[in-house]
Amino acid sequence: MDRQEKAIVIFSGGQDSTTCLFWAKREFAEVEAVTFDYGQRHRAEIDCARRIAEEQNVPWTLLDMGLLNQLAPNALTRSGMAIEHREGELPNTFVDGRNMLFLTFAAIVAKQRGARHLVTGVCETDFSGYPDCRDIFIKSLNVTLNLAMDYSFFIHTPLMRIDKAATWKLADELGVFDYIRANTITCYNGIPGDGCGECPSCKLRLAGMTAYLAERERRQSADAGDAFASGAVADGTDAGGGSGAVPARQVKPL
Repeated sequence: MDRQEKAIVIFSGGQDSTTCLFWAKREFAEVEAVTFDYGQRHRAEIDCARRIAEEQNVPWTLLDMGLLNQLAPNALTRSGMAIEHREGELPNTFVDGRNMLFLTFAAIVAKQRGARHLVTGVCETDFSGYPDCRDIFIKSLNVTLNLAMDYSFFIHTPLMRIDKAATWKLADELGVFDYIRANTITCYNGIPGDGCGECPSCKLRLAGMTAYLAERERRQSADAGDAFASGAVADGTDAGGGSGAVPARQVKPL
């Protein structure tokens, strides 16, 4: 990967795409964000995406995809429709063709701006069965875009093989855990931060965060114990309560 090149991030202002935005800022010399207005019920995410892009000094483009709303009525495009997920079926939040269209239009923008890299937050680990979040689809579309435009695109999916807990871990490693927790909108009801706590998206986000924070606490406790034991040996004492001053516990930075 050429870090001197430009990347376009498909950006909703949610946890996943914001994590990908910061990942792209680390990996590429130039980053731009593209957000899509398709009449989504959680329209607050558009203002959220704009605000985050401005705060991070990332050029931001909003594209009108209203036709998708007309073609694909479902719980994400109809505020009066209850969110449901019946066993053996796709959730009614699945928007047919959404990621295909988003990536296609983002690729058009990218080519016009001399960018070859597209970054998207799709994931087939925690993906509710959405077919357009699968790695095989992304690879197939990458080939199709290259052939259709006679241009070498590279679609990056930093979250493809990891779950929500690992996504929070990546945000922490990027130094933006608290920022993403407070400033993004993942909630289907458009509530920022930890959201409504009731919709499937909020439940998935919370479960992942809870799992990661528990893992981080265990790791910090283990590191503190190791530091204590090492200090005790260095001072000629033992970790079991031997004589000598007990060194202060230390926690290694993440």
